Amino acid sequence: MDLSIIIPAIREPYLEKTVQSILDASRTNIEVFVVMELCELSDKIRRDKRVIVIPQKRDWGMRGAENAALAKAKGKYVMKIDAHCLVAPGFDEVMVNNCSEKWLLIPRRYSLDEINWQINHHRHKRDYHYFVFPILTSYGHAFGCREWWTKDKERQDYEIDDLMTFQGSCWFAHRQYFMHRVGFLDGRKETYNGFCQEPIEIGLKYWLGGGKTKVIKKTWYAHLSKRKHHYKQRLFTRRYKKPKDVIATYNWVARHWMNNEEPGMIHKFDWLINKFWPIPEWPSDWRNVWKSYKI
Repeated sequence: MDLSIIIPAIREPYLEKTVQSILDASRTNIEVFVVMELCELSDKIRRDKRVIVIPQKRDWGMRGAENAALAKAKGKYVMKIDAHCLVAPGFDEVMVNNCSEKWLLIPRRYSLDEINWQINHHRHKRDYHYFVFPILTSYGHAFGCREWWTKDKERQDYEIDDLMTFQGSCWFAHRQYFMHRVGFLDGRKETYNGFCQEPIEIGLKYWLGGGKTKVIKKTWYAHLSKRKHHYKQRLFTRRYKKPKDVIATYNWVARHWMNNEEPGMIHKFDWLINKFWPIPEWPSDWRNVWKSYKI
């Protein structure tokens, strides 16, 4: 088995199209794990020997869904992708042929035109992201990511390049190294709370643990950005978006990584900041500013 693909799915209107896109575009020997709630199981998923449906319990969350698929995966490589995405022809072959053992690969990301099921060319491609300095927001001290547009211009000639962080809708890795470096995702309520900040956990365990996160522009995927009209039309639910303790969760994530509390890391968090410095919106005395928050 070359590649195990994981698709977590909760009330996903474009799941069928996503699965079909992956099956049609793949060139290697793949298995596709669709993890979805029992109440949503139906015949809308194409019957194909490459597709394995895993019934999801409601309390699993996104991380639990991914862990259930990771436990069954047999591929040399593993990939996670959201259930509202279009992939490029031969996406899997390109990444298999370009992924070093200790790399986490992120394909170029476009926006999806879900009506015509194609790339939305009215919106920019997205290659680079940076960590947002964790100032206080409505989510607490959110440690998220933002598009790094100046990097797009400066590094446009690099087909594979270092990536500080990523948006989270798709990642690709050597499965054995991923399980060694990251392992099953931490879904405890007192930490990431089942769904929060997956790219933070995975990406920082790679960078600070001795691996690397890379953007690969030789292939792409198109991802649907959920907007207000999608929720008004009830295509998606916000049921899992804002738990009551989301502020505590985001504060814990920022504190955990900024204060170097993750065990087994080779590098300190400051090492990554220095590697990508200067970073937009980060104060030059960022360490002192962070200490002043006292969270």
